[in-house]
Amino acid sequence: LATTDPQKLPVTVLSRCLQFNLKRITPKLMRDRLELICGEEKINADAAALAMIARAADGSLRDALSLLDQAIAYCGGDIASDPVAEMLGTIDRQHVSRILKQLASGDAPGLLATIREIDEQFPDYARLLDDLATLLQRIAVYQVVGTADVEDEADERELADFATSISPEDVQLFYQISLIGRRDLHLAPDPKCGAEMTLLRMLAFQPQRACLEVASNR
Repeated sequence: LATTDPQKLPVTVLSRCLQFNLKRITPKLMRDRLELICGEEKINADAAALAMIARAADGSLRDALSLLDQAIAYCGGDIASDPVAEMLGTIDRQHVSRILKQLASGDAPGLLATIREIDEQFPDYARLLDDLATLLQRIAVYQVVGTADVEDEADERELADFATSISPEDVQLFYQISLIGRRDLHLAPDPKCGAEMTLLRMLAFQPQRACLEVASNR
């Protein structure tokens, strides 16, 4: 038997089974494995492209290998980051970092300009909000423990910068809003509008910014 819901199996069946609980593979371990495979197969591959494939596989090495085969065919041999991003419909992580910096500084015009730039790449806005939530979770952990997970591919220097420039309250607020925005994305007139409104909601509901606006109105 193979299942993701073992609790739904009758106890009489489970008691007669030897259970193997398979864990999700971290993106870093998966990327290292893909690098090894490409090296053995004499395929030139950008580290950034393999990192995209590892994240898109979402913990499954089987899916990562399937995506690797697709990337080899799509790129015509050597694997480069730009065509892989186009194939996956993913968004450069630099865009996600830039969005978070603009949120931290309250730069609404810059935020909308970034979304317009991203929109030219036919992006997956659900993935954008997922990546933003993932980065916020890493920052929240860094703010609590002061270090990054050794198995994580996140840049520890970047996490440290965000941990000091964004308050823990705002990190939690942005994370919650990104989850709700991701959940309700299908209800928006179109994905771009849904993503934009989610990001603007983060600016509108910042506690510190709201206090400053009230003070200025007085």
